[in-house]
Amino acid sequence: QARLVESGGGLVQTGDSLSLSCTAFVRPFNQYTLGWFRQAPGKEREFVAAISWSGKTTYYSDSVKGRFTISRDNAKNAVYLQMNMLKPEDTARYYCAAKHYYIEVLETLSEYDYDYWGQGTHVTVSS
Repeated sequence: QARLVESGGGLVQTGDSLSLSCTAFVRPFNQYTLGWFRQAPGKEREFVAAISWSGKTTYYSDSVKGRFTISRDNAKNAVYLQMNMLKPEDTARYYCAAKHYYIEVLETLSEYDYDYWGQGTHVTVSS
């Protein structure tokens, strides 16, 4: 049974950094593209970042580009989201998602393309 488990959320202040982790129990892990999405209260879920199966290709939303970094460790079945220079508008529940997809093109993927989702971890950025 595929399962994704996020961790690392919390309460921080504007300008702080926070790192999220997601362990993905999917096999084979190295054939999965992984993504991070977020949903703020009263808003629709939005794309944050994605990383290809090889780790060679990453893709970010404009709102986080230059501040967030996605990475993966295939030996640990893990994907990470390093978030720097956090802003109050980054407050949301962050979800990890996995798609069985080993092509290096990420821009065309939408949230509906992902096969598995975690339960999310909450991030609050105070002003």
